[in-house]
Order: sequence, then structure tokens, then C-alpha cells
Amino acid sequence: MIGAIAIGLLAGVVAGLLGVGGGVLFVPALVFFLGLGQHQAEATSLLAIVPVAILGTFRQDRYGNVNRSDALLLGALSLAGAAGGVALANSLSGAFLRDAFAGLMVLVAAQLVHRAPRS
Repeated sequence: MIGAIAIGLLAGVVAGLLGVGGGVLFVPALVFFLGLGQHQAEATSLLAIVPVAILGTFRQDRYGNVNRSDALLLGALSLAGAAGGVALANSLSGAFLRDAFAGLMVLVAAQLVHRAPRS
């Protein structure tokens, strides 16, 4: 449990500094350091987003930055997308899911390089 907390905190800080989603760091850490399978690591990472998204939405709503009708629509569509994503992920092998995630990591790395300030 302490390892998962440490991974979450470190991944959150580094992701915030780099401007990427925490799952990009969180999923590999769960696989390599905690021994989770690809399906479990991705599901854990996605579940960890839920409280963060809820808290962020409430905080931004207090500042008047949330269009509530759009937020409700987005939330409803997210539930449908999550259900579809679960069905798709469960139909794929762990190896394919791992390779697809690795491809996503390459795209994120390319985006970071492209956005990096030129010296």
C-alpha cells in the first residue's frame, strides 16, 4: 500500500511538471514496481482519475468556470465511453494492450519533444 501511495505521489508530481497525464507514468510504475498485469495497472490508473476529476470539477465550479449542462453531458458520455473501453480492453490480450500503451508513450514523448523550448 505504501508503495502504491509513493508511486501515485511521485507520478503526480512528475506528470504535473511535464504537463502529461499521470497515467503515462503511473501505469508502467504499477507494472514494474508492484507487479500488476497490464489490465490491472490501466484499470487502477483510470480509477484513480475519478476522485481527482470530481474534486477538480467542484473546485472549478466554485470559481464559476464550469458550464454545468456541458459537464453533465460530458459526464454521461464518459460513462458510456468507459463501459465501451472496459469491454474493448477485456477483449484484448495483455500483450496487445501493453504494446498499444507503449505506442501511446511514444506519441506522448514525441509531443513533449515537439513542445520543448528551443535553445
